[in-house]
Amino acid sequence: MVDLLALTLAQQLPEQKQGETAGFSWQWLGEGLLQCTPKTAYRKTIVLSAGIHGNETAPIEMLAQIIQDVFAGQLALAVRVLFVLGNPAAIRQGVRYLENDMNRMFCGGYQNLIQDQETARAAQLEQAVAAFFEQDQLATQRYHYDLHTAIRASLLPVFALFPYQTQPYDDFLIQSLNAANLDALVYHNAAGKTFTHFSTERFQAASSTLELGKAKPFGENDLAEFASTDLMLRAVLSEQPLPVRQKSAVRQFKVVDSILKQSEDFQLNLSADAPNFSTFQQGEEIATQQAGAYIAHDQQVWILFPNSNVKTGLRAGLILKEIK
Repeated sequence: MVDLLALTLAQQLPEQKQGETAGFSWQWLGEGLLQCTPKTAYRKTIVLSAGIHGNETAPIEMLAQIIQDVFAGQLALAVRVLFVLGNPAAIRQGVRYLENDMNRMFCGGYQNLIQDQETARAAQLEQAVAAFFEQDQLATQRYHYDLHTAIRASLLPVFALFPYQTQPYDDFLIQSLNAANLDALVYHNAAGKTFTHFSTERFQAASSTLELGKAKPFGENDLAEFASTDLMLRAVLSEQPLPVRQKSAVRQFKVVDSILKQSEDFQLNLSADAPNFSTFQQGEEIATQQAGAYIAHDQQVWILFPNSNVKTGLRAGLILKEIK
């Protein structure tokens, strides 16, 4: 048994770095990195990550429980999987990040920052994912589910984002997200430096960032709130039929613009606790700063991840339109 979360929190090495059970072999690849390979033939190679933001604890706890059940034989592994706890230092401190947002560091983004333990970690994760996917020369299907929680509440509580890509989005990925009873799917309109954009751009993995409720400290999460996502991931890992969707049709949105914070006087025309998917009507002022006001141009738009506290030069919110 490898308790990846306990090892990460205690900053300890496992007693042994590889081994096997009746159903799979495993290898500890470094802090927060565990690779498991089934002994039977497999069709899918999956990266399952959480904790890129250290204070987003519900997905970390979910991942730890899945790993525990895999080792206990209660979840039969039918795919090759790399479990990732993304930012161990931030996880231990219970903070989103130490110096810079790690989910803006991928695709080489860490090279443009002052080098520290988080930029080194982003480079390590890129190398680990590259080695993991490149080890499979077979025609396996590559997937990446990156689990997060949002800083603030959301009018659509559970949703997923797709990194920008020019090829069609993977049918099975969309089916699995539907099966997780997500409220919304959001399609990016431009290349980014997120973990999922890295796996999509570099390795053509079918990737998605899942946002599961609001960030809370360890021990304060009600994982029952995310039971549908947990059931979906277990079905994916064990190659069992996906759960049947229990909600009305998922809503779909596309990103039409990003609001950039260009100066310290930047202000969003939202209350500090305004939820994700808050709306603006045509002509309404969304944000102001020295460079000028940002006005809603379309009949109705939605805002996602509004955050005026980001560093200057970073994205302070995404503007969405609904896809009918």
